Amino acid sequence: MQLHTHTWGEGDRVALLIHGMMADHRTWRRVGPALAERGYRVIAVDLRSHGASGRGEYSPELFADDVAETLPTGADLAIGHSLGGLTLSLAADRLKPARAVFSDPAWHLASPSEGLGPQVFAQFKSAPREQIQAMNPRWEEADVDVELETLALWDESTALSLAPLFGTDLMPAAPVVPSLVQLADPSFLISPERAALLEGRGFEVRSVAGAGHTIHRDDFDGFMASLEGWVHPL
Repeated sequence: MQLHTHTWGEGDRVALLIHGMMADHRTWRRVGPALAERGYRVIAVDLRSHGASGRGEYSPELFADDVAETLPTGADLAIGHSLGGLTLSLAADRLKPARAVFSDPAWHLASPSEGLGPQVFAQFKSAPREQIQAMNPRWEEADVDVELETLALWDESTALSLAPLFGTDLMPAAPVVPSLVQLADPSFLISPERAALLEGRGFEVRSVAGAGHTIHRDDFDGFMASLEGWVHPL
């Protein structure tokens, strides 16, 4: 499936952005322009069932097929958040970016017995502003606005279709390209034990102190600072 994309900048370098579940390209409203200022042409997708992209059947493999079909190969940088991180890891061998950043990637989805099953995520479809604000007290109001708009467009059956993956280990055996794993503090997806395993497999792992799951909205400055050495400087 060809996905809807949004582009910032006209630089010689190319950066790819892949959002997480319930979001779309607008989640990168600050990251896209910041990378464009650093000389990148930044391309962000709306995954299937999100934003302006089409609907259909859902699986990690299909998400990966879509981004491989839509985005250019050989980008200088690719960043995937949460579900976008899982998607990027499954498409990296086809996208072949020079560097990949996995921002709190969905490589371990908690089982329903741990309190975060697919039904819990699906219920966020109707989350009111007050709930979003309470769960994300560090977000700017513009991010809350975007969250409400993207939830309205999101097909919540995405979460339900991923039910077989909840409680399973989806961590890559090794990085396909030089890769940074950027973690929230604490991360409910990557435990310290899993982080140590990833380091042993050849990933660089960095945490953003005090940041929630959507690091780039919870602590934008911390998000950008943790990319030092992985993105072109100003």
